[in-house]
Amino acid sequence: MAEYDFIKMQKKLAKYLDEDRYEHTLGVMFTCAALAMVHDCDLITAQTAGLLHDCAKCIPNKKKLKMCSQHHISVSEFEQEHPFLLHAKLGAYVAKAKYDVTDENILSAITWHTTGKPEMTLLEKIVYIADYIEPKRDKAPNLAIVRKLAFQDLDECMYKILGDTLAYLEENPKDIDNATKDAFLYYRDLHTGRVLHIGDSTTGRTDYGYKYLFREDICSYSIVC
Repeated sequence: MAEYDFIKMQKKLAKYLDEDRYEHTLGVMFTCAALAMVHDCDLITAQTAGLLHDCAKCIPNKKKLKMCSQHHISVSEFEQEHPFLLHAKLGAYVAKAKYDVTDENILSAITWHTTGKPEMTLLEKIVYIADYIEPKRDKAPNLAIVRKLAFQDLDECMYKILGDTLAYLEENPKDIDNATKDAFLYYRDLHTGRVLHIGDSTTGRTDYGYKYLFREDICSYSIVC
């Protein structure tokens, strides 16, 4: 397991991020740590991914495109039209080149923290969710519900976040990345499979905008909001 000097990393990172982005970054790092404790993920790995997830965020969009070209980072047609999304995959490059992070799990979590994807790893889900729920976030819908879900069931939390994100972007469907659509379909199928599996339960709740059924002998917790 690699050792990272978080103080040194934070000082370096503060030079490249604006004040609001830096505060957000710290919030994501701390939230990653909290989620890692609950979901049995390595703390150092989670904190490192959280700290560096936006390390390329404040690079101007034209420079993002140029750097991707220089370092042979693939750019889709959608990313060409929405270059702000490139901070994720470019951030993985910066984390490796400038912060000496070689752990592929961390680099992948940075790469996918914006769009998500099907079959995300534990660390990828933690960073994606932490980015959405960290304490300074206050604009997203259903945050209170999502924050509770984050500490109970990461897959259900992914389903809820992705559904809310797509609902928000429906006004501008051209702004929806295919990776986000694919991620939603994957986690929707997981959710549906669970509901079908426990559909003989006599208990049903609709607190989350969908029907979540559970039986005490199947689920170790009850979702109550």
